[in-house]
Amino acid sequence: MNGPPATAHADVAILGAGPVGQLLAVLLGNAGWRVEVLERRPYPFDIPRAVHLDHEVARILQAVGLIGELLPFTEAMDAYEWRNGRGDVLLAVQGGRGWSGWPESLMFCQADLERILARRLGEVPNSNVNWQWDVNGLEEHPEGCEVRGRRPDGSPVSLVAQWVVACDGASSTARALLGVPVEDLGYSFEWVVADVIPGSNRNWRPLNVQICDPARPTTTVSGGPGRRRFEFLCLPGERLEDMSRPEAIWQLLRRWDLSPSNATLERHAGYRFRSQIASRWQAGPAGRVLLAGDAAHQMPPFAGQGLCAGLRDAANLAWKLDLVLSGAAPPDLMTTYGSERSPVARSEIELSVALGRIACVLDAAEAAERDAAMVPTAKATGPMSVPPPPALGPGVTNPGDGHAGELGLQAAVIAQGGRSGLFDDVVGSRGWMLLGALGDPAAALPPALAEWYREIGGSGLHVAPGAPLDDTEGSYLRWFTDLGASVVLQRPDFRLFGTASDIAGTTELVRAARQAVLARRTPAQD
Repeated sequence: MNGPPATAHADVAILGAGPVGQLLAVLLGNAGWRVEVLERRPYPFDIPRAVHLDHEVARILQAVGLIGELLPFTEAMDAYEWRNGRGDVLLAVQGGRGWSGWPESLMFCQADLERILARRLGEVPNSNVNWQWDVNGLEEHPEGCEVRGRRPDGSPVSLVAQWVVACDGASSTARALLGVPVEDLGYSFEWVVADVIPGSNRNWRPLNVQICDPARPTTTVSGGPGRRRFEFLCLPGERLEDMSRPEAIWQLLRRWDLSPSNATLERHAGYRFRSQIASRWQAGPAGRVLLAGDAAHQMPPFAGQGLCAGLRDAANLAWKLDLVLSGAAPPDLMTTYGSERSPVARSEIELSVALGRIACVLDAAEAAERDAAMVPTAKATGPMSVPPPPALGPGVTNPGDGHAGELGLQAAVIAQGGRSGLFDDVVGSRGWMLLGALGDPAAALPPALAEWYREIGGSGLHVAPGAPLDDTEGSYLRWFTDLGASVVLQRPDFRLFGTASDIAGTTELVRAARQAVLARRTPAQD
């Protein structure tokens, strides 16, 4: 008979060692907190899954020093075309440089990202991954939240942490244990996915194509350099298990002149995509358990935002948990995680569903009506730009500011001494940041407010053409002009708390930030 489990302690327990859990562990570990990652699998996934990262996520990875290592394993998207069965363009999205200074879309293999994250996590001395840790219980205590589990030999294990973040996937154990309902938006299809390594280089242009053919809706996109991702919709009457067999997949791939003689089928699987969102992202009697990634939201693949949304969850959680754990903010701050991120995730799900309704038309007459409406428009307008990411919901943002919650700009600058490059590489990722077009806004703060701002890691910079931080391309000048402001207050996750029209408005801006960070909230406010 097994005795009582030996109980370990941590500041934060993270359930799940996928990219979302690993990134959050790196961010919190870099801040000095003790993090234990609990994963039921015996080793990391080493097969392709997600294949798309956007520019905002690239900046988040830049902040932890990983984007440079990942870039050789990525392929920048030139365009994403939606075509009907005849090859007519229904919709085209062009690539290019994004708002965060990186390509709008980077195609990659998730296994490469997981390997890079795992290596970095292994370098963080106060973070640890516990493999083959099968969670079967969650219970809040005065000292924190106890996570109970079992090892493969049946021996019990236990961990007490101040906070638990469940990044344990679409079938989240934590979500089930805590009885968190999931809202289903009712849009779901079965698809077969195949990751192929062609035996010779091909010029796939455009890089990404969605074939909206009622005879067989198909996705063909980059899976990173040297890889190709294909996805095929299962038609009525087809069984997913039959279509997932290698011989069936090779038959589908004949259209692209791919066969076992000239390509390798690296991975193949059948899956059903879903459109779901957790009813709440904070659970437990004292709210000590937070849901992130697929545990909080699942979406169709057409906008490529599934993994991106989870990594944005991690960036939002990390700085808030840091403030709460350090005592610089009350635990109530964590209620703003769900209020900010849930509306964004819902918007991304709705966009993905809308795109799916274009792609997954199986009726020929309905497809003809779609084509008649979309083809002329696509010819007249040409490729469109990638839309900006949605602004955050209410939380740690300045009420009434039309730009609060938007994504901050990253562009090229030159510092005194000649160091040049993207903003974060030149000045470093400094957490909270006041940026001023006419001077350093932080210098205008009264002493007591300036002290609080420094305590939460705040700093200030003057960025303008010819300033000590030289806006060499005028990008920040144009941004300030578009905002109608000369001061912005940017949070550690690169989202804007708010703006001020002049240096004199900085004090009220930072006072509002202090109120938002320190405010105690009621359930009605949440």
